[in-house]
Amino acid sequence: VQLQASGGGLVQAGGSLTVSCAASGQAFSNSFMGWFRQAPGKEREFVAAIAWDGGTTYYADSVKGRFTASRDNGKRLVYLQMNDLKPEDTAVYYCAADQRWKKFPTATRLSSYAYWGQGTLVTVSS
Repeated sequence: VQLQASGGGLVQAGGSLTVSCAASGQAFSNSFMGWFRQAPGKEREFVAAIAWDGGTTYYADSVKGRFTASRDNGKRLVYLQMNDLKPEDTAVYYCAADQRWKKFPTATRLSSYAYWGQGTLVTVSS
């Protein structure tokens, strides 16, 4: 699976933005997808994850209620809709994929994902 995140940009605090992850490869529809982010000077952290059918999702406490993960297997796209953005959401956002089903908290671990894409920068101004 090859992944490419896009859709990042500059947004004011309180605003919304949706980032996307395009996937190629035959195994995408069976893949568990994760979103992670890395702020300057910080470690990469879990944001959200979504199962192959979209029926199971997990979120970090810091984004729960504000971010929503979704996917369109026909278009090979995964989305992260981000609402009520805060300056602390500023980071490079990465998508990741793996073909193994994951329960929480396994889905939050970087090591649980075999495939990673290049990130997209989201900057939230105060």
